[in-house]
Amino acid sequence: MSNERNYELSPGSIAKQINLISKVRGLEQAEKYFRGIPDAKIEFKIYAALLRCYAEHKSVEEAEAVMKKIKELHPVNITPCCNMMLELYAKKGKYEKLDRLMQEMKKKDICNASTYTIRLNAYVVVTDIKGMEKLLMQMEADPVATVDWYTYMTAANGYRRVHNFEKVAEMLKKSEHLARGNTRRLAFESIQTMYAIIGNKDEVYRLWNMCTSLKKPNNSSYIRMLSSLAKLDEIDGAEKILEEWESKYANFDVRIPNLMISAYCKWGQFDKAEAYIRRLLDGGKQLDGRTWDRLACGYKAGNDMEKAVQAMKKAVSKNLGGRRPDPFTLVACVKYLKEKGDLDLALEILKLCIENSHISVTSYDGLVSYVRSETETPDTEPLDLIKGDYQMFENENTQLLDGEN
Repeated sequence: MSNERNYELSPGSIAKQINLISKVRGLEQAEKYFRGIPDAKIEFKIYAALLRCYAEHKSVEEAEAVMKKIKELHPVNITPCCNMMLELYAKKGKYEKLDRLMQEMKKKDICNASTYTIRLNAYVVVTDIKGMEKLLMQMEADPVATVDWYTYMTAANGYRRVHNFEKVAEMLKKSEHLARGNTRRLAFESIQTMYAIIGNKDEVYRLWNMCTSLKKPNNSSYIRMLSSLAKLDEIDGAEKILEEWESKYANFDVRIPNLMISAYCKWGQFDKAEAYIRRLLDGGKQLDGRTWDRLACGYKAGNDMEKAVQAMKKAVSKNLGGRRPDPFTLVACVKYLKEKGDLDLALEILKLCIENSHISVTSYDGLVSYVRSETETPDTEPLDLIKGDYQMFENENTQLLDGEN
């Protein structure tokens, strides 16, 4: 990316530059770049790029202002921009605006398959099952609204949220029937995961066999299956799948051992988790901070805070793959050490956290003050001091679709 504002570029190139600046330097710098573009040079592609930036940063008012400019230009294909606004409204919970825009799109006959998918997902998020069912019927009758395996997976997720497992199974059968082409294995793996969530072990194994018959399973496939078996508390089955992966993998993927360690901790089998970690280390495998973070979570759940503290110290001293340590476990360790009187170790762990960017400066300062009893309110709970990091941790986890969570 050039630092120079080369407005002799084509509108398409300028649009790419805006998006790149937004991703690398932030929204403010992208806006600054946009303001420097001569008015005569600005056209639809550039406005569309700016709209995408605002949508990605969830800036509703700014996005609406740009959308107004786009409508004034009367572009040939405005549908993608409208869909961006629909997604933004859905993310911000502005469903009245979402419906109003969708009705406007219907009147102008500019809806496409993505339009309907966005609205269907929005119904699922707020568990509006009647709205979801009504739209699904419309989609099934409208050739513009492509109904595929993902459509019924979305509906299955809606029914799952209200614990209507009979309807979940019905939607999964429809989804499986529509799975074809290059996305067939992805469809089967997604359906398999949903069967695990509703506790149908037989269907999980049936879908796994179908997946493996299509193509040699990769690491992501094993993650899906191990995650499914962990949900079902299938200990023996999970160990067999792990053994199969270990005998066949081409590339070591630490997410798979991490998932198995989480499962062992969930099942209270800490001796197996510890033995597995020793075996991996003895075999020269590189583990990351998430391995120890998961073990720390397990020890904390098992009320073994001494081991939880030691595992958390190892976790925050290593790379966490862009993630944050589990906030509940971290603050439990800090609280335990403070009550025990081991302030030096508590401060050492917090220092490792800030040095490795695992927590924000605000959280670090708050927790250090808590450890030293310098907070204004003596009864302050440490979790209250890292609310910002806790919310970011929650957002990171909700983006995960498989057993990596």
